[in-house]
Amino acid sequence: MLLTSTLSALWLATLSWGAVQTEEDGTVKSIGLRTHTLVQPYLDSDMQSRWYDFGGDTIVRTDQYGFTLSWKLDYAYLYIRLTSDHPSQNGWLFSRVPLTATNWEIEVEFKIHGKNQLYGDGFAMWLTKERGKLGPVFGSADNFEGLGIFFDTYKNNRPGVVFPYVMAMVGDGKTTYDKDTDGKSTEFAGCSARGIRHASVPTKFRLTYFQDKYLKLELQYKTEGEWTLCFETNEPPAIPQVAYLGFSAETGELSDNHDIISINAKNLYTTQPTGKPTPGSGRGKKTASREGGSWTWFFLKTFLFFAVIGGGYVGFTAWRSSNSRRSHRF
Repeated sequence: MLLTSTLSALWLATLSWGAVQTEEDGTVKSIGLRTHTLVQPYLDSDMQSRWYDFGGDTIVRTDQYGFTLSWKLDYAYLYIRLTSDHPSQNGWLFSRVPLTATNWEIEVEFKIHGKNQLYGDGFAMWLTKERGKLGPVFGSADNFEGLGIFFDTYKNNRPGVVFPYVMAMVGDGKTTYDKDTDGKSTEFAGCSARGIRHASVPTKFRLTYFQDKYLKLELQYKTEGEWTLCFETNEPPAIPQVAYLGFSAETGELSDNHDIISINAKNLYTTQPTGKPTPGSGRGKKTASREGGSWTWFFLKTFLFFAVIGGGYVGFTAWRSSNSRRSHRF
């Protein structure tokens, strides 16, 4: 009985190991990055965040009753408000430690809203060498080094482009963002996102990055659970090894509320099959061989299992027979 139980346990463990190996082969998996994740209620009992700093005109709503750090009362939802719907505001939110993961995914829920028919200017997400510096580029410093994703809600001078407009810019520490042309000359990639302001569903963006392989930006603002591709490339920019994750917003003569609701960051890892498929690409040609290999391995394990059972049975029979003969002698 003990022999049978042991063999059964070994068999189940072998099957489980095989399943894990098959699942990991070419499958992207993730581990949450606590150091760059920020969710409600945002602050601890000392009214601080362990992993993020904020400054400028940023307001953090800290509890369900609506009190904020500026002691204003607001009965809306919990949020980190980078700018309020008032002119000439700048606010920022930056991680305290750099993002060192090689491959990662950042998903952010945000909200852009206000009471005015004319509004601006927008907000930005940053992965830059410097952090927490106010400036003219959506509330943060110009001549940055790293990656900026701009959610631009006010059109200055870009004929033929529908606003709001979402674009990426790669900064080298020297190049200036041209606000007069809405960054046209320095755009890495982008897309129009009409309806992202005052959307009827939770608005989110998801940025996925594989070093030297892949960069993709997706938006959710049309239907909840439906992601719209903004851009993707197999030639992603180089991001500084020491880069801080941050957010900033700006208002000028026109204004808007720019709110961050949650930040979820993940470290991505994978054992890519040969042929270097990119995330999201078809794997049809690889599936057949993987299925064939899985079935071959399954039959091999089955054969080995019954071989072990047979060997164990023969050994047990011989042992019992030997004991039987010894008992007759005494």
